[in-house]
Amino acid sequence: MLKNILLILVALLSVGYLLGVIFYFDRDNPPAGKCRQVEIVISDSLETNFLTTADVVAYLKKKGQYPLNKNQNEINTHLIEKALTDNNIVKQAEVVRTVSGKIRIVISQKMPILRVFSSSEGSYFVDRSGGTMSTITGQAIYVPIASGNINKAYASTQLLDFALFIDGSDYWRRRIKQIVVRSERDVELVVSEGGQRVLLGSLDNYATKLDNLRLFYEQVIPRTGWQKYSVINLRYKKQIVCTKN
Repeated sequence: MLKNILLILVALLSVGYLLGVIFYFDRDNPPAGKCRQVEIVISDSLETNFLTTADVVAYLKKKGQYPLNKNQNEINTHLIEKALTDNNIVKQAEVVRTVSGKIRIVISQKMPILRVFSSSEGSYFVDRSGGTMSTITGQAIYVPIASGNINKAYASTQLLDFALFIDGSDYWRRRIKQIVVRSERDVELVVSEGGQRVLLGSLDNYATKLDNLRLFYEQVIPRTGWQKYSVINLRYKKQIVCTKN
């Protein structure tokens, strides 16, 4: 019985391999004739939609790498991939050709986690892996904003870690709207409730500081109301220092 099952599995794998050979050529051995069709698949378009098919076509035409109606032996799939991944919105690109002469392009996009307005380096997004992305026109992207004295090294390390923490918490994702960086030791939060200035100090031990802030919101604010304090200072260990209005 086991032997029969193994034989069936081997047969299925062989068929799958043969079908792959039939439908997809080696990219370095193109078929004859011209490319008559280009299929573009943006694999994560349901999660985010920074790129459209029209954007990809326009971008490849600008780079001289759009393959439609080109002779197959003039199409370099490696160069198409490189052109796409040179675009800082694209995380990964795979380009294959089929036996019918179609070129299939599969793209995944980078996922922004933070938007930065730097006083010295301009505006950009930081993605989940710490890379930077240029601003994306025409798209509404709801991520926390960080502004002030920020360089890309700080943005892609400490600020990225803090932004990932915020994104992983429904509670803080709804409340923290902006991170104001005066220096790496002087960070302030803009929150959606209360209107107080929330002084974080450095990003060291930010999880503990935010835990303390949440306790303050849940245990103190219901007794005093939002209007009693103008500043909530989280810089000190094991205590919150507030300034009254």
